[in-house]
Amino acid sequence: MKRKHNLVLVPLLGAAMALTACGSDDGDTGSDAGDSGSGGDSAGKIGVILPDTESSVRWESADRPALAAAFEEAGVEYDIQNAEGDAERMTQIADSMIGDGVTVLAIVNLDSESGAAIQEKAASQGVATIDYDRLTLGGTAEYYVSFDNTVVGELQGQGLADCLGDKEANIVYLNGSPTDNNATLFAEGAHSVLDEMSNYTVVGEQAVPDWDNEEAATIFQQLYTAADGQVDGVLAANDGLGGAAISILEANGQDGKVPVTGQDATVEGLQNVLAGTQCMTVYKSATQEAEALAEVAIALANGEEAETTGTTVDSSDDSEVPSILLEPQAITKDNVSDVIEDGGQKAEDVCTGDFADLCADAGIS
Repeated sequence: MKRKHNLVLVPLLGAAMALTACGSDDGDTGSDAGDSGSGGDSAGKIGVILPDTESSVRWESADRPALAAAFEEAGVEYDIQNAEGDAERMTQIADSMIGDGVTVLAIVNLDSESGAAIQEKAASQGVATIDYDRLTLGGTAEYYVSFDNTVVGELQGQGLADCLGDKEANIVYLNGSPTDNNATLFAEGAHSVLDEMSNYTVVGEQAVPDWDNEEAATIFQQLYTAADGQVDGVLAANDGLGGAAISILEANGQDGKVPVTGQDATVEGLQNVLAGTQCMTVYKSATQEAEALAEVAIALANGEEAETTGTTVDSSDDSEVPSILLEPQAITKDNVSDVIEDGGQKAEDVCTGDFADLCADAGIS
């Protein structure tokens, strides 16, 4: 297969970089400007293009600072920018980065077609590419760095089942963007768990274009109405979509009565879990994922093969992509503190106002 490499199996990545930091930050972490730094310990320059600020707050609040910290610690020159949900903008950023001399380019694609085109052009210029978080179907990335996204869906499905119990229940699926391969894997994972349980009936399922939370609220309202309000559980693919569903449930006096899932362990998601309006979320350590990307990118920049945990099949052509897949964690009210202790969120951000007492009850201080 066209992307099958010789692999070295290793445990999950997560150790801090050993190199001494010697980079600098321009001080502007806003989405309209890139973070950049320079160092003398690595041979190449690494570019990273994040997808947007709408699908999840994680890209700017978690991934950007984690990536910058990992590259700074490794002493590698880097440039991090955000495409703001615009595929043409992502292409322009990629062209600019290639022109500025990046030797490794990592992208979180907005769709596989535009992502593959970026990777093809990069390859023609001798620039190595990495798929970060989302696999580019039909692409040419040398490596894929992410979490096991089928497992994410399985955790969501099992989490919803745990919240619903053995009763007969009607379920609505609010899936992620149809252009995001991860969303397909989340749904497949959740279905693999819930479809085996005969007491659950799917009464509605729809994907949310571009992970748009406002559109998710409209879609869920339509699904809720079509089911005559007979919805007992919501399999929402991330915290943003979960929050959209909760807003509609609240308007109908059902918030806290209908379990809702999520993903990303955002501040709002964790607050909803503590309040009981969301039954669980899935935590994926941005620090761990960023460190894994940095290790792969630095290996490529130095002309070396990266260590991997296995391969991921590109369903467009059955090729195998060398991968580093990390393990996600299910988060409920009982272990929200795990996210805080790991540095995924700060207690002072989660435990504001009315949530202070809920945090205290959960052992978060």
